Amino acid sequence: MTTLRDLFCRIGLIMAVTILTRLGYAASSSTGMSADEMMSEADGMSLYQENCAACHDGQVPRAPHMITFATIGAETILNAMNNGVMRAQASALSSAEREVLAGFLAGEAMASPKPILMCTGPMSALAKSDAAAMQGWGGNAENHRYSDGAVAGLNRNNVDQLALKWVFAYPGALRARSQPVVHDGVIFVGSQSGEIYALDLESGCAHWTYSAGAEVRSSLSLGRVTGRDDPVVYMGDFSATVHAIDAGDGSLIWSSSVGDHPDATITGSPKLHDGSLYVPISSSEWATAADPGYACCTFRGGVVSVDAATGEVNWHAHVIDEPALETGEKNPFGAARKGPAGAPVWNSPTIDAERGVLYIGTGEAYTSPAADTSDAVLAFSLATGERQWAKQLLGGDAWNMACFIGEAANCPEEDGPDLDIGASIVLWSSQERDYLLVGQKSGDVYAIDPDKGGAIVWHNKVGRGGFLGGVHWGMSVNSDLLFVPIADTTITGRFSGPVFPGIHALDPTSGTKRWYTPSVADCEGKSVVPVCDRGMSAAITSTDQLVFAGTLDGNLKVYDSLSGEILWSFDTFGDFDSVSGDTALGGSIESDGPVLYKGHVLVNSGYQFGARMPGNALMVFAVPPASELAQGFINE
Repeated sequence: MTTLRDLFCRIGLIMAVTILTRLGYAASSSTGMSADEMMSEADGMSLYQENCAACHDGQVPRAPHMITFATIGAETILNAMNNGVMRAQASALSSAEREVLAGFLAGEAMASPKPILMCTGPMSALAKSDAAAMQGWGGNAENHRYSDGAVAGLNRNNVDQLALKWVFAYPGALRARSQPVVHDGVIFVGSQSGEIYALDLESGCAHWTYSAGAEVRSSLSLGRVTGRDDPVVYMGDFSATVHAIDAGDGSLIWSSSVGDHPDATITGSPKLHDGSLYVPISSSEWATAADPGYACCTFRGGVVSVDAATGEVNWHAHVIDEPALETGEKNPFGAARKGPAGAPVWNSPTIDAERGVLYIGTGEAYTSPAADTSDAVLAFSLATGERQWAKQLLGGDAWNMACFIGEAANCPEEDGPDLDIGASIVLWSSQERDYLLVGQKSGDVYAIDPDKGGAIVWHNKVGRGGFLGGVHWGMSVNSDLLFVPIADTTITGRFSGPVFPGIHALDPTSGTKRWYTPSVADCEGKSVVPVCDRGMSAAITSTDQLVFAGTLDGNLKVYDSLSGEILWSFDTFGDFDSVSGDTALGGSIESDGPVLYKGHVLVNSGYQFGARMPGNALMVFAVPPASELAQGFINE
């Protein structure tokens, strides 16, 4: 018989108790059953050992460690097996076995999340445009991740007055990954559960919610469609479906499935431009390949153009031109080997309206030999999807999760090292020329020429690199400097040598380093989690005076853009009262970056994946109006 006591013995008594206590663990469920009775209903441990332990006992850096499952909840785990990233791995289990396994991992003793706070009054009519708003993931079409400080209301003189205004707890989530979009005082954001929320900036109450049906990992895009009064919110979900939603009331306008592979997903943020929505396509086949019986691999990364008014697909361009074929070889378990495959697109496309093209960066290949468009920058025609050019920055990078599994049946000969171009390409112009600024997980930063097929203008290696970067999710640029966040996290023995986590400020025209501020670990009291790390994996955001960045140890910091001096910081790790009366958990700041809007800073905290610190918090900070300074900030 397996009990929670047995579970605690497996994962460490102090660690498990701390996690459960932090989340308000109850000794019995609402049904009155004891924990021992619940766990004895079926042998969940055997199911775990047979189907999960090889990855989730710590051997696979990208896989959540078993200790985090106690914080997630059975429903979320079950959804991952039925509809999410683990659907291929769980396909051999019956529906009853999946339910047993989900209940075992979650402990079946978590309190149900409290209902979110709904607004009592109607939403005011939304303005047609908002000059203060950052547009989508990259802030603008060129992915600068920049906000005009005067419009954003934040500068060197007032940033130290930032105070926590309110916190929203994403229900049923331990990963906060969808970067918010703010428009006319309303926050639009997605969640791990697939819910889309329209939250009031002042109070955190929800004007409406919409259910996408699958996790939303990307930022939302907002724009206008001819003939509609309200702006339209666009987003992609984990099932590779794009949704268009009326921003005024949350009603569905249209949805369109754009994936052409069973494992296709949307992780990068769709980019809205001139009546079309450009959608990057990635996949979870890198994880499916861990199954030794799987015929690996067939996915080809790509980008899709969708009509913003109707949802009809304009064109679908693949990163790898030809479909994967059987090679005539079999892996040690008798499954056919296929290829070429891989090169997913994790980033939000970059729009070059003047040249009529878009740019994307690609990830590693899944099969040997590595495709020559993996770890590359590609340019496609905005109008037709025809490829204009491709510039590979790292050849021979073929990897999938089979490389971490004992049998390694589907691991390519190259065995990685999995050094994607995961961050969006930045299109930046000086008085003399245009540059495409590229950051890679290897720690390399490049400027390449958009007019010469991606010819390298300059190159500077500022980090050691690794599975979480180097540069992982996003750089930022203002009028003078390129700001490069580096993670350099050590989660396996694969990468060695000096590490340089923190922010590096480079001259965009030459790559010369202007300053570097190392990130210092803040891990006291955070031993409950598998890894507390100082690296900067999340995207960052800048103004002409300031740089906003979050770290894997949960700290949000603001730097002086000219000197790199830290002007303000806040530790988001811990328990916070949410606007709904529930408890919000802060953890690692990962993936999406800070959003600036009219004296406010918004950031997600918590990222249950790859041994990072779980959480479910959207935090809103604000500088109080001058009239309130004398009396003290009411929400301080």
